[in-house]
Amino acid sequence: MIHSKNNTEFVVKPVTTSGGASEFRQSMTPHPLVHQELPHDPEFGVYNRRLRSLAYGNVGTEELYWRLRRQVGLAHTGELATEIRGPDAEAMLNRVFTRDVSRVRVGRCSYQIACFADGGMIMDGVLLRLAPDRFWYAQGDGEFPVWLRAHAEGFAVEVFDANVWISQVQGPRSMDVLAQASDEGMPDLFRYFDLAQIHIGGQPVVISRTGFTNELGWEFYFGSDTDADVIGEVILKAGERHGIHTIPAAATNARRIEAGLLFAGTDFDDSVTPFAAGLGALVDFKKSGFIGMPALAQADKSRRTWGLRCADGVARHGDTLYLNGESAGLVCSSAWSPYLQCGVAIARLKDPTLGPGSELRVECVDGHTRASEVCELPMYDRAGDIPRGKCTEIPAIPDRE
Repeated sequence: MIHSKNNTEFVVKPVTTSGGASEFRQSMTPHPLVHQELPHDPEFGVYNRRLRSLAYGNVGTEELYWRLRRQVGLAHTGELATEIRGPDAEAMLNRVFTRDVSRVRVGRCSYQIACFADGGMIMDGVLLRLAPDRFWYAQGDGEFPVWLRAHAEGFAVEVFDANVWISQVQGPRSMDVLAQASDEGMPDLFRYFDLAQIHIGGQPVVISRTGFTNELGWEFYFGSDTDADVIGEVILKAGERHGIHTIPAAATNARRIEAGLLFAGTDFDDSVTPFAAGLGALVDFKKSGFIGMPALAQADKSRRTWGLRCADGVARHGDTLYLNGESAGLVCSSAWSPYLQCGVAIARLKDPTLGPGSELRVECVDGHTRASEVCELPMYDRAGDIPRGKCTEIPAIPDRE
């Protein structure tokens, strides 16, 4: 049983193994602002050895999806930030990542991926450049910090847990919330993938114009030296007039699938190259040697990862795609899209000649096999105008009749 600072309590149910024994395989730490979610009866999962809310028992996922798309949502994530600091920080990161880190200016962020020597992907995440010799790498679930530490040998650099927590404020009204919550007001320059150091309720936080929803939004990073409750209270107060609500992972899942945002370990693993994942544009062969570069130079450049739409159902994960009765590929992620009014998925196809417009059969979670169609990613807003703030139109809720 875990208690929040306001003495609210919740129970974490241990995982039961096939042998019947119950055990915690990892230490689990709740987000410092978890008490904001407790009134909604959250279900939790383990993510980077941290607890992350997956769904709410008394607030529907579709309702929260529309809160995200039409107003504003506050998500307390389990993303992990590793600090890389020292005179060789840039050189060391250029060795690890496939994009040129020297092009990331101080005060900017960059989406970066890392590969094994054979070209298989390890991790994707956001790199923040806080100073010429200081970076944070914010990643999804996985042991990538160990990889970073291993490849720091020979470089004048320190690699360690930044000891910060990450939350995100996303949705059309997110910038209104920031303008009111920040002690300094809206930063003078806060473009897409910018970062800034501000104060909220007198507490220092780092903010970035990023997020895992492809909605207009920002993320905030705060450490153990801050009063998390103050930060959380100020943000919720600032968001009241705009309909802010905390949101679990289930409420953002359909949106990130629609946007084609890949989930490490689910939508790709170490058997998948950036090209197969549809991320070939992030491999910079013009920069000096990086881990996996020789293998990637020789690799098949075909894309195999696409979107999938199913009009009447939600695709079941796994080897559930068929063409002419033969296995055609994997469904990696899936959800129901309240906006598109169909099942959406990210799929990895076996045949590289298949692509948008290809018609496949797919097994759905209800046990039925249905028609589906391969589609582009993102499924809409191809230019990324929504997260950049160029498209301010509030989406209408489709008529269900």
